[in-house]
Amino acid sequence: MEEVRNQQVIFKDYVNGFPKESDMSLTTSATVPLQLPQGSNGVLLKNLYLSCDPYMRGRMTKTEGSYVASFTPGSPITGYGVAKVVESGHSSLKKGDLVWGFTGWQEYSIITAPETLFKIQHTDVPLSYYTGILGMPGMTAYYGFYEIGAPKKGEYVFVSAASGAVGQLVGQFAKLTGCYVVGTAGTKEKVELLKTKFGFDEAFNYKEEPNLDATLKRYFPEGIDIYFENVGGKMLEAVLLNMRVNGRISVCGMISQYNLNQEEGVRNLSSIIMKRLLVKGFIVTDHYNLYPKYIEMVIPLIKEGKICYIEDVVEGLESAPKALVGIFSGKNVGKQVVVVARE
Repeated sequence: MEEVRNQQVIFKDYVNGFPKESDMSLTTSATVPLQLPQGSNGVLLKNLYLSCDPYMRGRMTKTEGSYVASFTPGSPITGYGVAKVVESGHSSLKKGDLVWGFTGWQEYSIITAPETLFKIQHTDVPLSYYTGILGMPGMTAYYGFYEIGAPKKGEYVFVSAASGAVGQLVGQFAKLTGCYVVGTAGTKEKVELLKTKFGFDEAFNYKEEPNLDATLKRYFPEGIDIYFENVGGKMLEAVLLNMRVNGRISVCGMISQYNLNQEEGVRNLSSIIMKRLLVKGFIVTDHYNLYPKYIEMVIPLIKEGKICYIEDVVEGLESAPKALVGIFSGKNVGKQVVVVARE
């Protein structure tokens, strides 16, 4: 049975505080057989693109009862990716098929539960989009904005971490719905992108705003109808004071808290009562049944140029640790993608 080298990114041990590149290591000593064991119903994948996502920080800590398992020290990191089927023992996938879903941070992966993979039907768009707009982040933006936010034309929408993989889409969905939308990001470059590339009505750099309550009152004198929450902490405190009656807060993430050993408390929670707010958290994997409906909506928007998507692409598995660590300090501009191999 032919074996080939299988370069891997190994997770060393559980992390406290901000993750570092040294929490991961690159190994070139592993090998993988290019054939599945006889009778296997799994698939052997050649990985093409890997996705760096904020939820992965939680997997670097040993946790019990989370919606997604912690990484295993001494084993390859796992996450979303795009891959090509090299060999299949599963009836719904064949050699040469392209898929997206959970895979390993390595050149080749054997997936023993291939029913978790999505077969890629549309190949006339960039394949890397299946780590972003056509994958998990796209579904996250879609469900969080439309299903929880329940937007109406003319409403006021605020998006935090707005230039990231999810936020850039939420803002564009809001504009397509006829909403007024403001986003926040952490650099001048990202703020300009929000206004010039993604069509946000306004945007600001939260690092330059010492009083977030006053800032939000300046941008939303009438208040906020929908807040798409990616940040938590002080931003959420300020937003609660500026929500309109019957407003909706779609809680997608809280990246300001992920690297703290103890999470911060949040004030102004009484606004939830006074303003009759809906505050709802969600895990996108609970809602993948809506994926066909989402694809039906978004593919034409991409092809007609009505929506754009920016990626921050690095080449090679050796670049993956730095890319992953960078998203926790805002180094990336747009969706962070690692190219493992070109198809």
